[in-house]
Amino acid sequence: MAGNRLLSATDARLRISPWRGDVATAHLTPGRGRPTSTAVTRALDELATGPYRAAFTAALPATDQRPFLDAGFEVHERLHLLARDLDGLPQPHPPAADLRRGHQGDREAVLAVDAAAFPPFWRLDRPGLEDALAATPTARLRVSVDGHDRSVTGYAVTGRAGPRGYLQRLAVAPAAQGYGVGGALVVDGLRWLRRWGAKEVLVNTQEGNAAAVRLYERLGFRLRADGLAVLHRTLDQASW
Repeated sequence: MAGNRLLSATDARLRISPWRGDVATAHLTPGRGRPTSTAVTRALDELATGPYRAAFTAALPATDQRPFLDAGFEVHERLHLLARDLDGLPQPHPPAADLRRGHQGDREAVLAVDAAAFPPFWRLDRPGLEDALAATPTARLRVSVDGHDRSVTGYAVTGRAGPRGYLQRLAVAPAAQGYGVGGALVVDGLRWLRRWGAKEVLVNTQEGNAAAVRLYERLGFRLRADGLAVLHRTLDQASW
């Protein structure tokens, strides 16, 4: 199965794509509406006709997990969900790096930063980056660049859907961490969201990523009780 496919269901849609380019592992992403048992069953029937041996879901809130759990999925990893309103934004600090709009020609450098900043399971490939940019009606890519050689040292994908904003992705190269690059990218994204009328912004991060949680809390985010989870299921051998 090449590329993304949309699976129609009675009241929801699920998109299937390879997980991070792994053609043996499927990535199930909710599209329109809340996933239903019918949608999940149809997705598994579709997977049975393809090359997949396992499937992961996108990061799901608890309200969307039940149909997957009933179909044999299990929790692979839990994520913190943090939120803040867009009043009283922090003042930008003196820039640790120059920020500018990300361009198509920055994609490879951005993915290299992502690969250095995240463990293998969470790294984005090019389709994953494009999905992050397409996940909301309005989105932008910002990059930080070194003041001397102009190399990309970090990036952020920020999206907006009506009054809600999303920090879809934030990554800083290990050599540039600890110099305020991540904070500068976050504040820049918050100001962009407020300028375009958003009232609240959400971000998630792995429960074990204490450094990211500290950064977000320092910038006014607060942990929400309702976290997210990525679910996993090994497919039946008959579908191999």
